[in-house]
Amino acid sequence: MTLDAEPAGAGRARRAVVLARGAGTRMRAADDDAPLSGEQQQAAASGHKALMPIGGRPFLDFVLQALADAGVTAVALVVAPDHAAMRAAYPGDRGPGGLCLSWIVQREPRGTADAVLAAREWAGDAPFLVMNGDNVYPAAALNALVALDGPGLAGFERDNLVATSNIPAERIAAFALLETSDDGALGRILEKPDAADVTRAGADALVSMNLWRFDARIFDACRDVPASPRGEWELPAAAMLARSRGVRLSVVRTLGPVLDLSRRGDVAEVTRRLTGSVTGGGTSA
Repeated sequence: MTLDAEPAGAGRARRAVVLARGAGTRMRAADDDAPLSGEQQQAAASGHKALMPIGGRPFLDFVLQALADAGVTAVALVVAPDHAAMRAAYPGDRGPGGLCLSWIVQREPRGTADAVLAAREWAGDAPFLVMNGDNVYPAAALNALVALDGPGLAGFERDNLVATSNIPAERIAAFALLETSDDGALGRILEKPDAADVTRAGADALVSMNLWRFDARIFDACRDVPASPRGEWELPAAAMLARSRGVRLSVVRTLGPVLDLSRRGDVAEVTRRLTGSVTGGGTSA
């Protein structure tokens, strides 16, 4: 398949790839100030963010339920070879909302582009979402990408993300910034922006939270993208390679909150939000 040919599978995206292979290094790190239950301490020590108990349910339940609510019907979980504990949590290969779950093993932690490439056979020619397994995204962002006419990604308004999410401002400041053209297409992804970049981007800056919609054209780019300086094949670089080959990626300007479960210190606030109120959010005009 050539990248300049529109593949089959346009229309609503009913599939999603959830990146759930992470080793949980930051979650394993000790934090004496984080108030965790005994079960939560065990999950943190194992690094299994997806299985962190939140109100009596694994965190992954909330990730999957959000997808089901957006109309997704099938999810591929990209996992490490040793994923028995996660598999045991979903023994019938069914998730919340009746989602059909598939398990895609990424043999080595070779980066997010390699993780997406591992789902090539599963995805076929259908459009699909890609997202982190340790984030719960707002319903409006998921709905917008499911209905988007072609590839794209969510661009979260930085100040709103700081105000509505559980993510500290200093952490958000390190996230990739998005530059767009006048017609809303992705122009450039600025990874690891410095203070000058953040200031120059201003209050209306758009931040990537790794929430994408792709079609089959991304797989050639995932295969061909060069490794990063740290020796990984990264999805943002693959997306930019696809763009250079003629794939237009629309940026959906989006409001938070995004709930992030990266560290032990995130658990209490994520628990409060997911068990005490419904996460909302929206797309901005």
